[in-house]
Amino acid sequence: MTRQSDARDDRIGHDPAGDSQAGRVWAAMRDLTESYPSKDVLREALNLGRGSGRVKALLWLTEGPLSLSELAEAVRVDAPYATLIVDNLEERGLVERRPDPADRRRKLVALTSEGKEAAQRALRIKREPPPGFALLTTAELDVLEDIIRRVAGPASPSSGA
Repeated sequence: MTRQSDARDDRIGHDPAGDSQAGRVWAAMRDLTESYPSKDVLREALNLGRGSGRVKALLWLTEGPLSLSELAEAVRVDAPYATLIVDNLEERGLVERRPDPADRRRKLVALTSEGKEAAQRALRIKREPPPGFALLTTAELDVLEDIIRRVAGPASPSSGA
């Protein structure tokens, strides 16, 4: 092995097992889903500025109102940062704080009608396939869909023992 390849193998996170074909395909799928749509496209379409926390918060709030601590956990940020995200979204008229009917001492964060529209816009953008999908035939898309369903689906009972 050359000195240069030794240096590459010493990188943090290098996993020789990830060099398998399955590992390479999985890495390519993750790269594709993590890079498309680009954060810039979402930022431009929603005019939310830098950072992805605001988009993630909007998407989580489509499920219904959440407390700040629930939202922080969902978006995977600490509570002070979740407060900054909510303050920013509130300034933009996309969310509102309201009393929790079950505990009036606690506030819930909910989407406003403008926030619901922004979240729907974000979902439409995120669900739009990358341009390369247009290059695939219907048969290729059918095969790809079948493969993804098999990979993502539960293991068959006969495969366990």
